[in-house]
Amino acid sequence: MQELKIHTEYITLGQALKLANLTSSGVESKIVIAEGEVKVNGEVETRRGKKLRDGDSFSYDQETFVVHADPNA
Repeated sequence: MQELKIHTEYITLGQALKLANLTSSGVESKIVIAEGEVKVNGEVETRRGKKLRDGDSFSYDQETFVVHADPNA
């Protein structure tokens, strides 16, 4: 399990996949999310605009990340 640090209150699922280098583009993120290949907090998520906040986890392609949000950093 890896940590994804962000400096905002939340990040969308599509952005998180790109930031974590799990996908190479927004289009690729959209496709893998729509096909049900991504889980958020252990549940399949098909909305790429899903907001991930501090403590949320997401996984794709056998990689799992936990979001650590620090808007004051």
